[in-house]
Formats: sequence, C-alpha cells, structure tokens
Amino acid sequence: MFKKFNPKEDISNQNVLRSSVQRGIRTAIMTQYPVLAADDGLLMDAIWPKKGDGELVKWSVFISGVTTPKCLTGDLSSRDHISIYALLGEPLFFQQKNGPFFPTLRLLHKYPQLLPRVQVDRGAIRFLLAGANMMCPGFTSAGGRLPPAEEAIPAGAPVAIYCEGKEEPAAIGITKLSTEDIKKVNKDVGVELVTYLGDDLWKNNNL
Repeated sequence: MFKKFNPKEDISNQNVLRSSVQRGIRTAIMTQYPVLAADDGLLMDAIWPKKGDGELVKWSVFISGVTTPKCLTGDLSSRDHISIYALLGEPLFFQQKNGPFFPTLRLLHKYPQLLPRVQVDRGAIRFLLAGANMMCPGFTSAGGRLPPAEEAIPAGAPVAIYCEGKEEPAAIGITKLSTEDIKKVNKDVGVELVTYLGDDLWKNNNL
C-alpha cells in the first residue's frame, strides 16, 4: 500500500480534526480494538489524548495491478483513497476508504498488544521486505507460527507479522484466510501485506 508514498507530492489535504469528528474516530478505533478501550480508554489516551489535536491526512493515489481484500475496498486498479490519522505530524492509524483501521508499524512497535501475532519463517523475510504478500507455507513451516485453534484468527482480520528470529513485528497484514484454513490449505496467499518495515510510511514518520 505504501510502496510509493511521497508526502510532498501525494498528500491532497491535511487538516486538524474538529473535536466532534475526533471523538467519533477515536470511538470507532476503540470499538475495533477493545484493548484500547479497557480501563476507560487508558491506552488510547496514552496514544491519542482526548484533547489532542488529531489531524486527517488524505492521500489519493493511483495504484495499478493490486487487488485488495474484499473486507477493505475491492480492486485498487484505480484511484485509491487513504486516510492517515496523525498527532503532531506523527502517523498513528490509517484507513483505506471505509475499511478497518490499522495502526502504523511504528505504533505497533510501541504497543505490540494491539494486534494478534503470526510469524513467517526465515525464507519469507526477503519477500516480506520487498512488499510481497505472505504465502501459507511461510506460516506452517518449522519457523512459522500460527495461533492454536482456540485462538484462531478469522479471515479479514488485521495481524502483526513477525519473522523467525526477530523480536519486533516486521509488517502488518490482513488475513486472506482464517489461520485454521491457512494450516489446512497450505498454499497460495495467506496474509496480504498492508505496511512493512522500510516502506514509505515507515520512512515518513512526520507528515
């Protein structure tokens, strides 16, 4: 999603959110991520204070030949719209059209409890860092990790992607199959990449 993102050229609009709009967005994010709403929103307040001057950064970009999961917006082979929510210029969350909210990878490094965890083996690392979607065998091999059946992650869920031997998440993706189906099918794409270490969102930590 952020392979070719140049803030100086690609941002179409950047405005401070009205307080009522900010409240609505914060509420929507906490609804999607209950961990942020626990203890009266203590964690959310640490990330994005109620009275913080949240900003909406709009990015309209043409992306050709990329297909997005149905739970997001469908085909991206046309003009695409990304909303990035920032605080004091620092990106915190982003959303594609009316799809789910994602934390940025930098925010996930600070608060890894935001997303459920999956892991790919060493052989998948170079493909991940090139922005490729992750294939099922990368998760089911000896170096991969998926949650047990009682903690299964459904299809269409945002996940943190870790790499074998590394302590911090290297990417954020969205499951194309449930984790149980990834184990059973064990071929083709299991998780589609959304943002990853070294992409242009990672490089631009101040908008």
